[in-house]
Amino acid sequence: MQVGIDSFVETVLGSNRSPAELGAQRVRDLLDEIELADRSGVDVYGIGEHHREEYIASSPAVLLAAAAARTRNIRLTSAVTVLSSDDPVRVFQDFATLDLISQGRAEIIVGRGSFIESYPLFGYDTQYYDELFAEKLDLLLKLREQTRVEWQGKHRASLTGQGVWPRPLQPQLPIRLGVGGTPESFARAGLLGLPLTVAIIGGEPHRFRPLVDLYREAGRRAGHAPESLDVAVHAIGFLADTTRQAADTLWPAYSTTFTRIGRERGWPPTTRAAFDAQCSGQGAFFVGDPDAVTRKMWNVSDALGGVSRITLMMSGGPLPHASMLRAIELLGAEVGVAVHQPVPATTQR
Repeated sequence: MQVGIDSFVETVLGSNRSPAELGAQRVRDLLDEIELADRSGVDVYGIGEHHREEYIASSPAVLLAAAAARTRNIRLTSAVTVLSSDDPVRVFQDFATLDLISQGRAEIIVGRGSFIESYPLFGYDTQYYDELFAEKLDLLLKLREQTRVEWQGKHRASLTGQGVWPRPLQPQLPIRLGVGGTPESFARAGLLGLPLTVAIIGGEPHRFRPLVDLYREAGRRAGHAPESLDVAVHAIGFLADTTRQAADTLWPAYSTTFTRIGRERGWPPTTRAAFDAQCSGQGAFFVGDPDAVTRKMWNVSDALGGVSRITLMMSGGPLPHASMLRAIELLGAEVGVAVHQPVPATTQR
């Protein structure tokens, strides 16, 4: 199993510094974090696309390209690319270029987006939320397979054999489908035979097993080989030298972010008790010391019938940079080493 980090590159609002100064500092910190992740043995780093004041990640491919020039081994992916409001040709070109810069380490995770700011920003109507995604995913997959594409759609001008360059270094640019809790999305990924990344940001992870089974069954019925039906998990997480320290460090940042989002979406106020419940053995958060996080990764993998990768979203608020660096070290050097090893069936976790 691989371990990774996802970030929305959140910054601090409400300070006396200008947005430009805050953004420049956050990008410097981000690149330091990705460099350390690479040195520490973290397998993958993902940057999620957002178009909001508190995030610096409106263009993940640009940030990942900067990271590619400063790293050697770590895989670099979006987490996610909001394909519905983007142009598949440009997405393919950006990540093919990233693949060349990184010497074959680029990936794309595509999704419809949990925030919808990008739709009006780029002139798309949210009433076509799913239709846009399905059409553009079809084009993106064709671009991956062919240099010259003939394609017709409803929401984008047709292609009549134009060439799309550059081509990536990898024989096939990896594309994953990022999903939340919608059964139709799981079934679509299985039908297409695409690897799946499941966002589990609350509740009990084992409750996603029926949806993962739906994905695998849809893929089997469509004739895809079982080994191609790969499942990864995206979840909130944080590490420190002790489990109490990890929770106490993450809580203020988590509370700030989810209280703000809750006000927008009508959720009840965030409480420490609810946060601690999610950090428990049955909850969705991977928060703790390396041993606790390792055990939870194996348990979640077992509950979902086996997963290939777990990536932790460790930017759920403006966390102290020094604490982030320590969490990255622990994830790569200790958790990564542990979960890279095969675990005998008799091992107690």
